[in-house]
Amino acid sequence: MTETTRRDEIAAGLAEVEATIAQACRAAGRAREELTLVAVSKTYPASDVRLLAALGVRDVGENRDQEASVKARECADLDLTWHFVGQLQTNKARSVVGYADVVHSVDRPRLVSALSHEAVRAGREVTCLVQVALDDDPGRGGARPVEVAALADALAAADGLRFGGVMAVAPLGEEPGRAFARLWEIAQAVRADHPGADVISAGMSGDLSEAVANGATHLRVGTALLGRRKPFVR
Repeated sequence: MTETTRRDEIAAGLAEVEATIAQACRAAGRAREELTLVAVSKTYPASDVRLLAALGVRDVGENRDQEASVKARECADLDLTWHFVGQLQTNKARSVVGYADVVHSVDRPRLVSALSHEAVRAGREVTCLVQVALDDDPGRGGARPVEVAALADALAAADGLRFGGVMAVAPLGEEPGRAFARLWEIAQAVRADHPGADVISAGMSGDLSEAVANGATHLRVGTALLGRRKPFVR
């Protein structure tokens, strides 16, 4: 596939996503400016990130450090905000802090400590979101709702980190709108103690509209922008 053809493909995907967001904003009575589109480029090459950037996308998400760290270096000349959106092991904290501006998946105190240590060592400030588990599937990560307040306090107090808000993935088999409504309630409770933590990261390719309707501020979109994923190959 030529670069021109791939650019046209991505441009078409972006236009369709933007149309979906615009329609959802109209239905919810919200302004498009309230939402940040995070293009999740996992399994796709740095050349796709460059094409997205040329089309005006400034926020890029990755969920595997092994892949993300390489891509971030290859695209270091672009003025991008990098979001780490996958489950994060503490032993990857140093690497992730080296390039990520926002970590969406903080779900335990040990990870707060590891990220804080590495952010201070690197002289960086990293925005962190508490990932909330809206179901009982431990494989998907996330803190239980009753654990969110304590994690929020820990992030707010941690050197090198800024507590930004909350993130969640809609549980499989549940109507996304109901799940995102619960996340919105959790977000409001958190903001009572941390007024500046106004990020609600929710919604992916299949449930954008429901997320917008329930107060999401950041949408994590991959497939709808870049196409069906291929297995990651080193």
